[in-house]
Amino acid sequence: MRLYTNPEKSQWSEIVARPVMDAQKLEKTVRKILEKVSDKGDKAVKKFTKELDGISLKRLLVTEKEWKQGIASLDPALKAAMDQAAANIRKFHEAQQSEVQVIETMPGIQCWRKSIAIEKVGLYIPGGTAPLFSTILMLGIPAQIAGCKEIVLCSPPNKEGGLHPAILYAAKLVGVTVLAKCGGAQAIGAMAYGTDSIPAVYKIFGPGNQYVTCAKQLVQQSGTAIDMPAGPSEVAVFAEATANVDFVAADLLSQAEHGIDSQVICVTTDASLPEKLKEAVAQQLSQLPRKHLADQALENSKIVVVKDRETALQLLNAYAAEHLILNCEDPQALIPSIVNAGSVFLGAYTPESVGDYASGTNHTLPTNGYAKAYSGVSLDSFVKKVTFQQLSKEGLQAIGTTVTTMAEAEGLLAHANAVTVRLKTL
Repeated sequence: MRLYTNPEKSQWSEIVARPVMDAQKLEKTVRKILEKVSDKGDKAVKKFTKELDGISLKRLLVTEKEWKQGIASLDPALKAAMDQAAANIRKFHEAQQSEVQVIETMPGIQCWRKSIAIEKVGLYIPGGTAPLFSTILMLGIPAQIAGCKEIVLCSPPNKEGGLHPAILYAAKLVGVTVLAKCGGAQAIGAMAYGTDSIPAVYKIFGPGNQYVTCAKQLVQQSGTAIDMPAGPSEVAVFAEATANVDFVAADLLSQAEHGIDSQVICVTTDASLPEKLKEAVAQQLSQLPRKHLADQALENSKIVVVKDRETALQLLNAYAAEHLILNCEDPQALIPSIVNAGSVFLGAYTPESVGDYASGTNHTLPTNGYAKAYSGVSLDSFVKKVTFQQLSKEGLQAIGTTVTTMAEAEGLLAHANAVTVRLKTL
């Protein structure tokens, strides 16, 4: 991890930069995959699955038999844990539902807004280095609550050509209607364009590596909506002198183990913390089965020493982390100063892991600085907000002159006439 001590603001752009691939080369590769999938459908998806994942598949969809056998083999303790997590996630997201409110803006003019489920949604679940079945709960449960009619799920197959039993169980738990064994850009293309096996959807959700993120951004250009640009995972930790260094190290490594393109940052007001933190990270890293991934991610990561809380918060807002942990005294006092973050974890006993799995909040969050403008996934992500209005004769008479005056001033006389022709009948 690179150390910065009281850096000048001119260095901040370097500190907040994320590791990226050559954008032009990446887009060229992904575009080629998408074009093949659009043209050849299942045949192209199977071809790329063999080339990129090393798996030859006769069929892309999980059969009912595979589903049943996989679920039956799942450890009961893991089932119970997933059930508990699902209950918490469901409770948090059900509370986001709201009643329709009819607003009378003027006598005789009623306006309201209604949430209508997106009919067909696609969920992308990473599984290359770890089967992220928790993401199915995070995406599938709000889709289910919203009332989405078709929930298509794509996840890369394991070495045996199947899906992890926990993925199968989670998919059943949230009402997935189509479950496909494919990953990467080819899966995004399949859900965007549709194939013989995988139906096209209206909106695609889910995190992934830079290939997946690039694919989502490209299919968006051709009309398929996406949740957000959610790329490699990241965490920023604000740690003061009171912070337990082992907690901080554990939090950094919990994100670093996602993959080599993940990034972690620690911002501290304690000049003695960096050396202690490096020792704690090294000790914990040596015990991790995914240390080869975490170690490479740490090469992209940073420790920044600043003079005070105000500077720390300015830097953290500039970074706009996917996950932000405030490991300090009275973290709630800092809430008014946090304006850019995907999800915030307050205090020493709130590890980011609880949000990733089971507290109830959603873990599909904006990365790469997009937290400056994007929200994480919520119930609202799976619905459209459609507005309605109805005017009585009296309502139209009351507002008619206002509309015609404005329309005529813009030179849109047909707009004005749509009101005038009605007023003449009253």
